[in-house]
Amino acid sequence: MPTMTNSKSDNHILVAPLNWGLGHATRCIPIINALEESGFTPILASDGVALAMLRKEFPHLQVLELPSYQIEYAKNGANFKWKMLANVPKMVEAILAEKKIVKKWVKEYELIGIISDNRLGVFSKKIPSVFITHQLNVLTGNTTWISSKMHQFIIRKYTECWVPDRAEKPNLTGKLGHLKNPDDKIRYIGPLSRLRVIDMPKKYDLMVMLSGPEPQRGILENQLREDLQQFKGKVIFISGKVESRQKKDQLDHITYYNFMTTDQIEIAFNESEKVLCRSGYTTVMDLAKLGKKAFFIPTPGQYEQEYLAKKLKRDGLVPYAKQEDFHLENLLEIDIFKGLPKMESDIHWKNLFSLFERR
Repeated sequence: MPTMTNSKSDNHILVAPLNWGLGHATRCIPIINALEESGFTPILASDGVALAMLRKEFPHLQVLELPSYQIEYAKNGANFKWKMLANVPKMVEAILAEKKIVKKWVKEYELIGIISDNRLGVFSKKIPSVFITHQLNVLTGNTTWISSKMHQFIIRKYTECWVPDRAEKPNLTGKLGHLKNPDDKIRYIGPLSRLRVIDMPKKYDLMVMLSGPEPQRGILENQLREDLQQFKGKVIFISGKVESRQKKDQLDHITYYNFMTTDQIEIAFNESEKVLCRSGYTTVMDLAKLGKKAFFIPTPGQYEQEYLAKKLKRDGLVPYAKQEDFHLENLLEIDIFKGLPKMESDIHWKNLFSLFERR
């Protein structure tokens, strides 16, 4: 249900991130801010924790609910792909429902454009529709060729595909976000980050930031809560659980939060010396923006996160360990690596948004 009453506008743009942890929603924040600054009126749509986060970040904007893909995640990372395949019928049902709802919303809210971050049914043939992804190739082990072809087929239904990375080297996504022969729908817009570099005194030796789907998020949280009791230094621990009320707990040298708003996360990042986190691409972009040193623990079974962690370790930038292999001593490796270099991105919003200007 919408959180605000319907209002007519010539500038309504639907922005719809996938509910897969918080990464897709958080990387849409700079896009939503830029739309408002450019005179457009974003209408936000998602489900689950992504929807809850958007409501907290943009209480003044209209928020709509889309059908959940009802994805269930494997407790054992080795079963991740097969669990995802078992989810396909429910996902297809949700995608078909999305298409019907979006068709209705185009008329009801007089939409002039759509920006979908990996929501496969959120597009329209009647208005310009943009698909955001950093995965032109979808890595799924020995089925990568077919998952990539299927994803590229879906992308071709959209007016444009925005890839939040650089076209040339050095870039952040490697083979994930680059094709040998890209078509003219693909636009490399540069890395997206909601954060800014702020010169602040360091308050924490380590920032732990969790995100991603359950049950793996919770499994890692429990593991790290126990491990970090032996850590020598101050820790800020953000669990990544978006709830109705923010909670803060202090336990010896560790400060726990269930979630933080963008402003709070920005301060926490800048006040922290090092970061321990997943290797999700949104987090990688944030670390690159801030030039932070980090340690990655990829979500078990997520080929994309495993690939990014291996690539950045191979490049000598960030070390990583598998979840089942991580020990506190691994954090000593951080100082051996360079850390992500600051990757500034001057995104030309006016050029991007010209797609939505009425002719």
